[in-house]
Amino acid sequence: MAAADLDTVSALFEIPELHEAWPGVDRSTFEDMVAGADPGVGWVVEHGGDAIGFIQYYEDGDPHYRSASIDIALHPDRCGRGLGTDAVRTLARHLFDDCGHHRITIDPWVGNARAIASYRKVGFRHVGVMRRYELADDGTWRDGLLMDLLADELQD
Repeated sequence: MAAADLDTVSALFEIPELHEAWPGVDRSTFEDMVAGADPGVGWVVEHGGDAIGFIQYYEDGDPHYRSASIDIALHPDRCGRGLGTDAVRTLARHLFDDCGHHRITIDPWVGNARAIASYRKVGFRHVGVMRRYELADDGTWRDGLLMDLLADELQD
């Protein structure tokens, strides 16, 4: 993601469904990432020349762990077509093959059944429920589902 992508990505997170799913995320989040003030690495997800989403990862560089965590958001009109599954699988391959990680985690809201099903298609497995994991914009705490994927479990 580059500075030229800030308007596009910020607008994506103004969509009510994505704003609800990513509490606290706004333009400043992505400005920090582009400026290097945030340790995450983000990309715009494109399909057919259109920006349809955002995907990111954070690395644990300790050689005793060599793992990464990822997140993805797609425009609601582009869900249900396998595009998110493909983006997650592509990022997982990059993290395993190019970055040398052996494990990836993802932590969707437990109520996000569509995302959880997509992650399972890539090979992610349930690790456990993180109770009262994230504070939603309405002031309530939501549980998160911790899922992980080992390099030899990646499914094509």
